[in-house]
Amino acid sequence: MKVAVVGATGMVGEVMLKVLEERNFPITELLLVASERSVGKKLTFKNKEYSIIGLADAVAAKPEIAIFSAGGDTSLKWAPKFAEAGTTVVDNSSAWRMDPTKKLVVPEINASELTKEDKIIANPNCSTIQMVLALSPLHAKYKMKRVVVSTYQSVSGTGVKAVKQLENEIAGIEGEMAYPYPIGRNALPHCDVFMENGYTKEEMKLAREPQKIFNDKTFSVTATAVRIPTAGGHSESVNVEFENDFDLADVRKMLHETPGVVVQDNTDTNTYPMPIYAHDKDEVFVGRIRRDETQPNTLNMWIVADNLRKGAATNTIQIAEYLVENNLV
Repeated sequence: MKVAVVGATGMVGEVMLKVLEERNFPITELLLVASERSVGKKLTFKNKEYSIIGLADAVAAKPEIAIFSAGGDTSLKWAPKFAEAGTTVVDNSSAWRMDPTKKLVVPEINASELTKEDKIIANPNCSTIQMVLALSPLHAKYKMKRVVVSTYQSVSGTGVKAVKQLENEIAGIEGEMAYPYPIGRNALPHCDVFMENGYTKEEMKLAREPQKIFNDKTFSVTATAVRIPTAGGHSESVNVEFENDFDLADVRKMLHETPGVVVQDNTDTNTYPMPIYAHDKDEVFVGRIRRDETQPNTLNMWIVADNLRKGAATNTIQIAEYLVENNLV
């Protein structure tokens, strides 16, 4: 299997290489691809050194799979060129997510929709993935009507520059700012850019992507996305109203039995999900499971995951694994 990793030098790219190695993905030839300014740089994978190549050379090499994490503009320009050459692209940017001709995939939920004809496959937004994975079994049984989500998102979701800003602030060093304000000792209700409706782009991703993943527009999602000074891991307060009533013991049992979900929910021992626990793990952690006492059929949950792993790299590679296992490439 000839595999290209596009955006190999970025934050998610680095994690992708780590996850490919950990999961022992079947690679016979690896192409590490980045922008022109990185061409010729060296990276190590499984104790072997590789030179970074440019996008045109990568397309010409005709890999079976190209795993993209290089930003929306790069994806819009280059993913179709890879697809034309016969490569299946799994893209981690927002470029193709809401394109009606492209599948938006969380493997545990809807990988079965994939066919050999899907040459560009979209990976959902990091905060969407962890939310829908926890909601999936509950939606199947109780049918969601409305979801209200508030996020507490790590600076790593913004990128290297934001992580550096937080580190500089902690160390008392003046440096380049990724955000319009300090992030240390602060919370910014401003993830991605503001749109005409007053919501941010991140909030609208959370509103729209779940409907596409579940192929269901009968429920709605409203979101507030907040950046907080944690280094890795997104947290979400999720309030979900169902059509049908539920039993809390059944909810916990269903979540416990859901692949990729870990229930951490014991208030007697102060056990609940936290980014510090989720860091470097592939699972989605769910806790603080309780009934909303202000209205019927409504549940509150706290959902945490490593945004660079299940929120990005791991989900992308799980899609690629599904393609290989099902002979779709």
